[in-house]
Amino acid sequence: MISGDLAGGDRLVTQDLVNELNVSATPVREALAVLAGLGVVDLLPNRGAVIHQFTRREIRDISRVRRALECEAIRGACGRIPPSQLRHLEAEFERLSQSPIKGQRGINKARTLDTQLHDAIRQNCANAFLIRELERLGHLFRSFRDASWNDASSRNDSDRLAEEAAEHLLIVQSLRRKDSKAAVRHLSRHIAASSRYWSRVVEQGG
Repeated sequence: MISGDLAGGDRLVTQDLVNELNVSATPVREALAVLAGLGVVDLLPNRGAVIHQFTRREIRDISRVRRALECEAIRGACGRIPPSQLRHLEAEFERLSQSPIKGQRGINKARTLDTQLHDAIRQNCANAFLIRELERLGHLFRSFRDASWNDASSRNDSDRLAEEAAEHLLIVQSLRRKDSKAAVRHLSRHIAASSRYWSRVVEQGG
């Protein structure tokens, strides 16, 4: 799905997945149930599992949920993330914002740093329920992120890599200053910018 080999409306046949992955039917059914819980797969009568075709409205709604949860998380994480981790992220994002790495290597670097920052926010928010919910929904968020970068137009968009690194840098700098209001503001803007790129996947996939 992330690579674009499967599109909204495509069927996921359990036996085909069993044969392709060389596993029993039980873990396949369990995985499909998890994907259905995230809204990625629809379980339809007489059709089985079908990949959900997201609309722009749904992308917007998902981004609003993400913003609400992650902004609450960053309030709790402010002042709790180890300073050494923030210094490392600040240096990496500053480097990437000034000299973006082109091609797949740059995309992989951006993904790694994005994951490290958002994981640090989640893991240090001091709210066990919020941690679990963000961990669950994080799979969905990262699926959209990866799909947007795998998109051909995004793949060559080195400007977006620099922009995203700059957005992350502002978040990290706010966290280093322990300025929760600024951290929330910059995170909210970053999520809004990401949502526009997520919408590309819907527009081209639909």
